[in-house]
Amino acid sequence: MEVLLTFLDLAGTVALLLWGVRMVQTGVQRAFGPRLRGMLAAALGSRPRAFLAGLGATAILQSSTATGLMVTSLAASGAVGLVPALTVMLGANVGSTLIVQLLSFDVSRLAPLLVLGGFLLFRRSATQWRDLGRVGIGLGLMLMALHQMLAVLAPLEQSPALRAGLDALAAQPVLALLLAAALTWAAHSSVAVVLLVMSLAAHGLVAPAQACVLVLGANLGTAINPVLEGSGGDDPAARRLPLGNLLARALGCFLALPLLAWLEPLAAWPQSDPARAVANFHTAFNLLLALLLFPVLPAYARLLRRLLPARVDAADPARPRHLDRAALETPVLAIGAAAREAMRLADALEEMLEGVRDALLQGDRRRIATVRRMDDVLDRLNGAIKAYLLRLDPEALSEADRRRVGQILAFATNLEHAGDVVERNLMPAAARRLKRGLPFSPEGEAELLRMTERVRANLRVAASVFMTEDARAARHLAAEKEAFRELEAQAVQAHFERLRQGQGGTAETSALHLDLLRDLKRLNAHLVAAAAYPVLEEQGELLPTRLRPAQDMPT
Repeated sequence: MEVLLTFLDLAGTVALLLWGVRMVQTGVQRAFGPRLRGMLAAALGSRPRAFLAGLGATAILQSSTATGLMVTSLAASGAVGLVPALTVMLGANVGSTLIVQLLSFDVSRLAPLLVLGGFLLFRRSATQWRDLGRVGIGLGLMLMALHQMLAVLAPLEQSPALRAGLDALAAQPVLALLLAAALTWAAHSSVAVVLLVMSLAAHGLVAPAQACVLVLGANLGTAINPVLEGSGGDDPAARRLPLGNLLARALGCFLALPLLAWLEPLAAWPQSDPARAVANFHTAFNLLLALLLFPVLPAYARLLRRLLPARVDAADPARPRHLDRAALETPVLAIGAAAREAMRLADALEEMLEGVRDALLQGDRRRIATVRRMDDVLDRLNGAIKAYLLRLDPEALSEADRRRVGQILAFATNLEHAGDVVERNLMPAAARRLKRGLPFSPEGEAELLRMTERVRANLRVAASVFMTEDARAARHLAAEKEAFRELEAQAVQAHFERLRQGQGGTAETSALHLDLLRDLKRLNAHLVAAAAYPVLEEQGELLPTRLRPAQDMPT
């Protein structure tokens, strides 16, 4: 009975550890996810930078799976090659070992401070502070769980049944590796499994070689989930990265398993800290695997392309429809094709704005996923348009051609930035309102609806100006920036008036309302910059600065 209770305590402690890991991952992803995705996209130009970006992103996210999902979306768009994406995953695998290294030291005394600090931050109204509070609470729970795990495992040192089971497992290293992989797959966390192995090693419940086998299994198991979860897609090319990562780890396990008995550092384990030795082996395995694969990644990528050829999906909204390679020989045709493709960005952004309206003001949760999907469409189409235009021969372009290329790039870039405002600001606000049941006053809700519809109308005008280059329509759109600023100022003034009358809701709903007004204004500014400014600049109707000349300043 006592052994059963001990195992129940251990199961509860592992569950607490998993929950702490989950809180850290979700907190960091909510606070820094979009910025980390941008960092990864910017770093994929060279393999060393890609490796360091993967390492850094995973050290922050505490999830190589999350890093892999970011890179997979970039690779699927064709914006980056498979070789840099695989390099990021090698760095991500090393980055996932850093938290294990940190927790291999006795830092359990920090747990109460982390939980207390996280709780205080979580009570703040600002979303990012709440996310950082979630990270602090998660780290504190992880440290508490590790400290409790050591206490729970202490009585098991003398358990004959447990020792017999572990000894039998030690005689079957392949089975032990597969069991550790299955446990990691079920737990969705290699960090938790490696920390459990560290605790077992610290109490002498597993031998050095057996602990290393379990660590190998954890490394293999953490690569299984992305493959299984992505297997329902129609395009095999989307599975190249997760499958490539799984095969790389399987190769590493296959090579390391027969060598464990001859690894000299393990012989000194009894004189060293067993938990530290487990953490060091975990890091060393991933570093050595990265060094082994780094030189052969181009050949490995070619193999993956042969195994998983791309499948063209005509219904994929992110697939370019007008970027004909043959048209590149005739710049005027290629520029027209790029302009037509850029118009699809406007369609995608309008669908995102409809999703914001439905999610924010009608409570339609399903639209949140739609908006995120369309933001990915925006990113991929923008990347495809830029890559297409960069293939034009600069010597073959006339001055008018170069001007039009600049307009297309400005339009596409600003619409992508507008989509980022929707995905990173407006939709999280909508999700927060739905999750917490935050009410708006009828007047405030009407203001938000009116301004959202005004933005949609301006988007249609921007698309028309972009295609027709009509100066009169461009002036009208440019005037909308000042008009929208006035509209936002009036809405803010009306909101504060309702607050004075006790009708503005809570402090949290007030902050949410003001944030939404500000973000809608930012979104509208991107629309003006996308279409009106390039046309007016060409007409010579833009002033170089809004500042008053120095000689006109009062003295």
